[in-house]
Amino acid sequence: MKNLLDKIFSRSNNLDYISQSVKELTKQKFTNKVFEAISSYSPDSEIRYVGGCIRKIINKEKVDDIDLATNLEPKEVCMALEKNNIKFYESGIEHGTITAIISDYKFEITSLRKDIRTDGRHAKVEFSKDWKADASRRDFTINAIYSDKDGNLFDPFNGKKDLESGLVNFIGRPDERIREDYLRIVRYLRFFLNYSKQSHNPEIIRTLKINIEGITKLSKERLLNELKKLINFKSLEKLSKDKISLNLIMMIFPELRNINILFKLNDFKKRFVIEKDFIFLIALMIIDGSDNTDYFLFKFNISKKHQKRIKMIDDFFKEKLHTKSFTKNDMNKIFYYNGKQSVLDILNFKILKSKKIDKQLVELHKHYLNSQVPEMPISANFIMEKYKISEGKYLGEKLKNIEELWINNNFKISQPQIDKIFNV
Repeated sequence: MKNLLDKIFSRSNNLDYISQSVKELTKQKFTNKVFEAISSYSPDSEIRYVGGCIRKIINKEKVDDIDLATNLEPKEVCMALEKNNIKFYESGIEHGTITAIISDYKFEITSLRKDIRTDGRHAKVEFSKDWKADASRRDFTINAIYSDKDGNLFDPFNGKKDLESGLVNFIGRPDERIREDYLRIVRYLRFFLNYSKQSHNPEIIRTLKINIEGITKLSKERLLNELKKLINFKSLEKLSKDKISLNLIMMIFPELRNINILFKLNDFKKRFVIEKDFIFLIALMIIDGSDNTDYFLFKFNISKKHQKRIKMIDDFFKEKLHTKSFTKNDMNKIFYYNGKQSVLDILNFKILKSKKIDKQLVELHKHYLNSQVPEMPISANFIMEKYKISEGKYLGEKLKNIEELWINNNFKISQPQIDKIFNV
């Protein structure tokens, strides 16, 4: 049964390209399976696309994740998925979110909600059947656009119109919405940089600044996740011309000391940096030869894997800041001992930090990009058999000598060279 509110707030048969794009999304095998599972649970159950995926379709962007809303409660969502043999996990069940997994695809399914209590970082919610109430608790009009599987929009706050006009409007009073969740300060900046075609509203900026201390209440995990969404080439280009947004971002993330590097790129460097991932871009912005990197890694509790990657770049540039360090021998050692990612990160960092384009560095980067880390061709068993040596410290030392010679000789070694090491 279709909700009466749809008639009041208009299920619009919108532009053909939106409708067609939504239908194409629904036709995909995995998406359709989730829709069918929820829709068939009961005569009254409904499920709709919401938020980012609809915003991106309207704006003709690539849809890279799918968020869904349903009038079923979380336990009912779990039952519906279970009944249809769809795997899921309770990613945020206290807030009404279940993540369905089909193959490698993930779908976040959130039950309709209304806020009972907020404290600036968390909300106590009550599950609802009311689509308008769910829309009312969302932050911006462009995030409160829903669509059924056929592309018919439920858009109670005219988010589509705001998106097309390049307006980032809060739903309700900005000061109240921000005090409900201070992460909305960062989210406003992200959406403004991505979608605005207008100047900042001075009153909104004033409200953001008044409430910016509330950022300290947020978990570092949520802040880092929002920063990850904000740092992309399109946003950075706009940020370079938006001093108001830049000032606020630096108040929230003061460790991004080198962010200006990304504002002064020539055409070559722009092409070079455009596909770099978040961790590398963060390294580029925080590494400055001081303890700034260590502080950022401690503050945001980045995974051990990513910490190691950033520290590798940081340690290298604290010790070796001259072009002389970028010989093939030096790079081969990093390539062999630390892996392909490390050598590429170091070369990328140096290329982007250099004032001029160094052709030698570019060629080295190209070389390692198209190479695989080699395996040492001489084994302990070969040495023991060839030179009648037993296991022990002496064997270990000789193997190390062979390995060093092999690396320094561009991963090549001859039998006479090995014989020489054993004085044969």
